[in-house]
Amino acid sequence: MSIEELYKIFLLFPSIQTDTRKLKKGDLYFALKGPNFDGNTFTQKAINNGAAYAIIDEDNFAINEKTILVDNVLNTLQALANHHRLQFNIPFIAITGSNGKTTTKELIHMVLLTTYKTYTTEGNLNNHIGVPLTILKIKTDAEFALIEMGANHLGEIASYCKMAMPTHGLITNCGKAHLEGFETEEGVRRAKGELFDYLKLNNGTAFVMQDYNYLKEMAVGIQELYMYGTEDGDVMGNILSSDPLLEVEFIKGIRKKIKTNLVGSFNLPNVLAAVAVGKYFSVSDDKIKTAIENYSPSNSRSQLVLKGNNKIILDAYNANPTSMKLAIENFAKAKEDNKILVLGAMAELGNASFEEHQQVINEIAKHKWKKVILVGGDFLKIDHPFTIKKTAEDAGQLLQQHKIENAFLLIKGSRSTQMEKVLDYL
Repeated sequence: MSIEELYKIFLLFPSIQTDTRKLKKGDLYFALKGPNFDGNTFTQKAINNGAAYAIIDEDNFAINEKTILVDNVLNTLQALANHHRLQFNIPFIAITGSNGKTTTKELIHMVLLTTYKTYTTEGNLNNHIGVPLTILKIKTDAEFALIEMGANHLGEIASYCKMAMPTHGLITNCGKAHLEGFETEEGVRRAKGELFDYLKLNNGTAFVMQDYNYLKEMAVGIQELYMYGTEDGDVMGNILSSDPLLEVEFIKGIRKKIKTNLVGSFNLPNVLAAVAVGKYFSVSDDKIKTAIENYSPSNSRSQLVLKGNNKIILDAYNANPTSMKLAIENFAKAKEDNKILVLGAMAELGNASFEEHQQVINEIAKHKWKKVILVGGDFLKIDHPFTIKKTAEDAGQLLQQHKIENAFLLIKGSRSTQMEKVLDYL
């Protein structure tokens, strides 16, 4: 079956599901494969649960006219997404980066929603499956599409650009993340830079953080640049306060003070980016301000949590050497006496893991803390004077035993450490 023929079926049944546990009557079921599962084996269950059709790539799972056999289900899903993308003549904004891309995406979405019908990536569904699913959820009433792109190896962003065909793009930053796949920071820049490479070849527009010289260098050759920063750019703003919530005063592009619900000075570039995109697309200053001030982070991203008489910065969705260093520096500046660090290990760092965890320990040692608890991973392998625990639950139980009161805590770590579980004990 050709993509054009499959697309006609998709228009009749425009809801796609890859998990039979979430499938609703009338959905199209795509039988994807992974390292530990084969979606083809759930074909009968999908049909029994009401799937209009099941798209499979193993003929021994065919069930009469209800199944559509293709060469490769994932490739077909991605090709269908690209065909759907071709039906739109609207701005498609792609966002990638080492840190802050989901928060930046959410802020931009809030800003654009005040004025335009905008579709965006749900949560952080930003991989080879999430990107096509995001594109296929865009309806005919769309005026904007906002696509988050994650990557842990070279060529990944380029493949997403080929599928999503962005007209505009933004790289939040390039730091030490996914070094297992990229090996070096230069590798990170090459990988994230695939977005700017696409924009160069397709007469696109890039939003660029003026403070980061490497981003300006990466953007050379792009037809149109819209700059934002603290000292120069089309949009300029600086921190008024970040103890703990970030407040920004803008001095160019928008003459406003914006008080956010985001913790930490490291969120400044995310706010600047959202304002820049809003200004570029003619969203009013008042709507930009209101949208950003009304945004509250979720999913353990830069959240300020109050439990009893303790105040907690919960930033436990992810961590890499760059974001960890920024979080520690920001927390060290807080005007609190009873500060407690609870940090989980960082993942996907490959051969650099031991050294990068040592660098985090060195950064911690520069400042004074009431208590430091390090959890799991390579923190277990390094000699240091701080308390060490194997799991987040162990760390939580220790804090519970000590009956922590009137404390200010930073809880951060990679997703695999599930540091948010510490909250259950406070």
